[in-house]
Amino acid sequence: MEVKPGYKQTEVGMIPETWDARPLKDLCLKITDGDHATPNRTSSGYYLLSARNVLNGRIDVSDVDYVGIDEFRRMKRRCGPEENDVLISCSGTIGRVAVVPAGFECVLVRSAALAKPDREQADGVFLQYALQSTNLQSQIAASVNQGAQPNLFLNHIERLVCPSPPIPEQRAIAAALSDVDALLAGLDRLIAKKRDLKQAAMQQLLTGQTRLPGFQGEWEVKRLGDVIQKLVGGGTPSRSQPAYWGAEVPWVTVKDFATFNPRTAQESITRIGLENSASHLISAGTLITSTRMALGKAVIYEVDVAINQDLKAVFLKPGTSVRFLFCWFEFNEQVIDDLGSGSTVKGISIAELKGLPFPVISSAEQDAISDVLGDMDTELTALEARRAKTRALKQAMMQELLTGRTRLV
Repeated sequence: MEVKPGYKQTEVGMIPETWDARPLKDLCLKITDGDHATPNRTSSGYYLLSARNVLNGRIDVSDVDYVGIDEFRRMKRRCGPEENDVLISCSGTIGRVAVVPAGFECVLVRSAALAKPDREQADGVFLQYALQSTNLQSQIAASVNQGAQPNLFLNHIERLVCPSPPIPEQRAIAAALSDVDALLAGLDRLIAKKRDLKQAAMQQLLTGQTRLPGFQGEWEVKRLGDVIQKLVGGGTPSRSQPAYWGAEVPWVTVKDFATFNPRTAQESITRIGLENSASHLISAGTLITSTRMALGKAVIYEVDVAINQDLKAVFLKPGTSVRFLFCWFEFNEQVIDDLGSGSTVKGISIAELKGLPFPVISSAEQDAISDVLGDMDTELTALEARRAKTRALKQAMMQELLTGRTRLV
């Protein structure tokens, strides 16, 4: 690769001539892992962090252990993180990085490591972003011990080669990326708030506790089976027949619920495969739910699809809206999941599903409720798309700033 004027080729790629590429140990006063401890779960004492508490960009204490004052004092001499120190997860999900905020007191167990930056050589926030970069994550992946229990050891961490701009440029890069992280955190909070508002709206609207303008009178509550015309299941074409598999008909399984795209599925089958299996072609706009795994979840496709044996397509009697049924499934997802049984894979019987209470209300009120909840979904989708674009922007900024292709100083 041709080296641009003002740049040089190093172990971390092409960087500005005024930058260095140095092992992490040369940028830090100390690199150490945690210590053995006897934790307690009483929500009192001092935080005892493990790898699970180190997320990229933040420390998560929603599921944390604690130690008492005597053990805290003993451990702090070896592994007491301070403000601007960098924490690294060394087992489980390896290579996640966070900076210790001001006023945060904790100690570590062996599954997490601490890198204490030399303030004259490195800024902790900059190191956090550098360690999250594609180059450093590749170095970490290549260093991991691939035994029965994969681990990232201290000598691996010490040898990680980092880009090292002058301190003022490190701080400028850290500030720019921190601003994007603050925007992402704000979007996360807003999305969480909107989801809570939607959950509250479903609780009010789908139980009749709150009625929309123009609607009154008591609701009639029947069973879900009373509004269902039929349930249609599916099947799997023989995997030994290549002619049955191809890009003709999207073939939906539970896996597609997690990566839902209303116009495609992870796998497709041919018309011949459809005709020679227990699968059925389900028309666009039909609600599909699962009776085995992912209980309570429902999807509606915009194209005709085939389904496998774990799914059921729900065909309704006149008078019940598919959109309203979808809202009902979303609201009752946990109820349906709790009904599931099975030692290995949870399932629910058709009788149990059909026996669930279902409100029978006018088509006009169904549409009005669906419109309100649909508008909230639209707003959430827009916010999630904005968050995804912001994350993509951050990744692009990291690639530009942490390689010196774009300079801030």
